[in-house]
Amino acid sequence: MGLGDFLKSTVTLFKLARKPSRREFMLALRITLLGVSVIGLIAFIIRFLALALQSL
Repeated sequence: MGLGDFLKSTVTLFKLARKPSRREFMLALRITLLGVSVIGLIAFIIRFLALALQSL
């Protein structure tokens, strides 16, 4: 893929892109926050268990 092909695909992408509606944005935000929260909770549980097992 040369520079010309990259520029063509970039222009095509920008032509097809649109601003998300408020509903789409809020849904994406909720999903992202849920994912981050789940990963944080898993990390907290692992850390808590590691500290509990270390003190034995």
